[in-house]
Amino acid sequence: MNIEVKSGSPGNIPCLYDKKHNENRKYWCQGTYWISCEILAYTNETGEYSLTDYPAQSIFTVQWKNLQTSDSGYYWCAVEIGGSPDAGYYLYLKVQSAPDVSVVSSSVSGHEGGDISVQCLYSSGYQNKVKNWCRYKDQRCYTVGRTDTSQNPSVQIRDDERSSFTVLMTGLRRTDSGWYFCSVGDPKVPVQLTVTEPKRVFCRGG
Repeated sequence: MNIEVKSGSPGNIPCLYDKKHNENRKYWCQGTYWISCEILAYTNETGEYSLTDYPAQSIFTVQWKNLQTSDSGYYWCAVEIGGSPDAGYYLYLKVQSAPDVSVVSSSVSGHEGGDISVQCLYSSGYQNKVKNWCRYKDQRCYTVGRTDTSQNPSVQIRDDERSSFTVLMTGLRRTDSGWYFCSVGDPKVPVQLTVTEPKRVFCRGG
C-alpha cells in the first residue's frame, strides 16, 4: 500500500490487525525488510510517533506531528506475539511537499441520518487513473464511473476530471464510522469518519 503524506504537517494512519490479537502490544517499525526493521514506537508511547489502540475495531493508529521528505520509505504495522514470530504488514509512506493525492480534510464527522462530503485532490498526471473511495475494514470500494447495483446508492462519487473528485455519503449510520481512503491509481490517503447521534432539540412548553 502506497500512502501519500504532506511534509511538515501532522498525520494519522490506521493499522489493521486480526481481532485475536486485541490484547497484544502493537508497534510501528521502519525498514525495507521485516527481519531488520527498526522499532520506532509501541502502543501508548509518545514521541515522534504516537500509537493508540482501538481493540473494539481491531485497529491501532499511528500519529505524527511532522515528517519530512527524507522520512519516505517502508514502514510496518506490527503486533507482538509471545513465543512465536510477530505478525505485521508493510506500507510505503511517500512524503512530499506537494503530494500527488491528498484530501481537503483527513477527519470528517456527521450525524446519524445526515450526510458528509469528502474532497479528494489529485495532480494532473493522475487525471486518467481509477478513482476509488474504500473502507479500510473490509476493503469495500466505490469507484468513479461505475453504476452497477453492487454499489451502495448512499455513496456517490463525482469526478471533475481535472483536479479532484468528491465523495458524498448520505443517510449516515453509526456503523459507517471508521477509516476510509481516497485512492487515485496506487496512491492512497486515509480519512477518518465519525458518525454521532443526531442532535436532539428540546422544546420548552409555555
